[in-house]
Amino acid sequence: MTATVLVTGGAKGIGAGIVRALVAAGHAVVFTYRSSASQAAELAQSLSAESGLSVTAVALDLADKAAVAAFCAGAPALGEIHGLVHNAGQSADSLSMMLAQDKAEAAMQVNFWSFTQLVNCFVRPMMARRQGRVIAIGSVTASRANQGNAAYAASKAALEAYMRTLSLETAKRGITANTIAPGFVDTDMMGAYAAYRTKMESQIPAGRFARPEEIGALAAFLMSPQAAYITGATIPVDGGLMASMGLQR
Repeated sequence: MTATVLVTGGAKGIGAGIVRALVAAGHAVVFTYRSSASQAAELAQSLSAESGLSVTAVALDLADKAAVAAFCAGAPALGEIHGLVHNAGQSADSLSMMLAQDKAEAAMQVNFWSFTQLVNCFVRPMMARRQGRVIAIGSVTASRANQGNAAYAASKAALEAYMRTLSLETAKRGITANTIAPGFVDTDMMGAYAAYRTKMESQIPAGRFARPEEIGALAAFLMSPQAAYITGATIPVDGGLMASMGLQR
């Protein structure tokens, strides 16, 4: 029986890279999207046709608590979910002393609280089956400060801490829980920084941004049987950014 993986925010960018990698590894995928309906439909249709596997796109706004609860209530219709990848994220760029609580709370809802609801819904059945995989897409900003990212970084740090605890609570049930911490990734989200890209890349030891498929490749590996002994880890995919002091000679 083909294992099904649920991916949040899978229509484009890092999420689409993860969906493609999982399908290439032989997984059926259900992925959520918020506003990219046409991209989601195209991705699901093309991957289904190419692979012969079930790839389904489902509209879900993770900022809407009631919508997340309704999605969880309908979880049995999705069938047996082998893995959960929380990729969807929301920023709240602002200097720390100017942070608006409502915007910060909105980011925390999408990046953290919605994920805890999904864990409550989908990880309990994994524990009963004594098998499962959970992956959270974090960020290097959880460990390395970046101006204007206080709320986003705080939400990702909360995600990392939560995942470490989840890994302890589920390990004996055959479940792994790991965080992937990307650095700068070449997606549409980085378009706002186009004018600064050359300078940003010069400060990354690898000298370039990551590609979405490089994040996807790690997610696919962590979903595999070969990764059964890796849990509680935060794995950077950042071209050496976290290993660097940041001061260049």
